[in-house]
Amino acid sequence: MQIDTSSPVMVTGATGYVAGWIVKELLEAGLTVHAPVRNPDATAKVQHLIDFAEASSGDIKLFKADLLKDGSYAEAMKSCSVVFHTASPFTVRVKDPQKELIDPAVNGTRNVLEQASQTESVKRVVLTSSCAAIYTDAADCAAAPNGILTEEVWNTTASLDYQPYSYSKTLAERAAWDIAKQQSNWDLVVLNPSLVIGPALNSNPTSESFSIVKQLGDGTLKAGAPRAGFGVVDVRDLAQAHVAAAFTPEAEGRHIISGHNTDLLELGLALRDRFASDYPLPRRALPKWLVWLVAPMSGLPRKFVSLNVNVAWKADNSKGKRVFGQRYRPLKDSMEDMFQQLVDRGVFKKS
Repeated sequence: MQIDTSSPVMVTGATGYVAGWIVKELLEAGLTVHAPVRNPDATAKVQHLIDFAEASSGDIKLFKADLLKDGSYAEAMKSCSVVFHTASPFTVRVKDPQKELIDPAVNGTRNVLEQASQTESVKRVVLTSSCAAIYTDAADCAAAPNGILTEEVWNTTASLDYQPYSYSKTLAERAAWDIAKQQSNWDLVVLNPSLVIGPALNSNPTSESFSIVKQLGDGTLKAGAPRAGFGVVDVRDLAQAHVAAAFTPEAEGRHIISGHNTDLLELGLALRDRFASDYPLPRRALPKWLVWLVAPMSGLPRKFVSLNVNVAWKADNSKGKRVFGQRYRPLKDSMEDMFQQLVDRGVFKKS
């Protein structure tokens, strides 16, 4: 893969979990990265990006921008050849899904891509979508062709009332494709990652992924973990996929980026060799009937339990491997690196 460093690129949400690794990859490749952030003067949030630039052959320029403000990205996008749009909320604990999930995801995508249509230098937009735009529950896999999710499948089961995060990602990606079809200056390449795991580069990651892994080590699941099926991908592998999506000329359409078909218990078991003696990791699978019974007390809809627990999740990641030469590191390595970071931050107490 040949990377053109003659023009800058822009990364939205540059201080975020996934975007941070993308920025690092781009800087190490020698690119100038334009990073629009809410407050460029908030040193604690942007210092790690500045440090990456100083240690690399690339350069970073910070810009003030607001995801929901029209025209906010014009200055940052000026002269950029590639736009990476990663900024979108990832949380399942919301009081107002429309305001906290749908509006930022959809309107933010529209603002960024419509600005790309007004910026002559932009030739490619790489959108960080999600496998959530393909499915809602593991049970959806059974309804997919041959029982496996592919890039041809779209999420039709999420709604504002059920799994609104998945609904937000579906609406945002559909909006992106609509905008892409209305112009001919740039092409759209979409990445659909599964649950992202692995270490963060910023000191206080807020991704929902860390909330899930925290429960594996803080005693919440010491009695056992449900075998709730989903896929996972290491954040470092995902960042490399973004760079490939930007600079692989033949890349087009959607790409499932997922390293492993797994479940919640398996994530916990991947940590046992290294951490079981010190932390209350889950040792066994909780029976589905028990998970269903206590679901309301855990904030889980019983519908979610029925459609995900003891249901295998399967996705076809062959397109990313074929087009990008994508490779995936072992699940155990990703989980151990992520868990160790939480240990180092003092998140857990030893048993």
